[in-house]
Amino acid sequence: MKERIVRAFAGILVIVSLILGYTIHIHWLWLGAFVGINLLQSAFTGFCPLEILLKKSGIKN
Repeated sequence: MKERIVRAFAGILVIVSLILGYTIHIHWLWLGAFVGINLLQSAFTGFCPLEILLKKSGIKN
């Protein structure tokens, strides 16, 4: 369950970043870059801040 939430949240943030980058200001694309870098590092280290927040909020697997 947590993994699906993390993937959905990351996808939403990337889409929002693209929309804001296109409509508001190009610097919003940095948000998408940050999400991508965080996903990449979590693939190697297993550390994901959103998973920690979900665990503390009581969401299991």
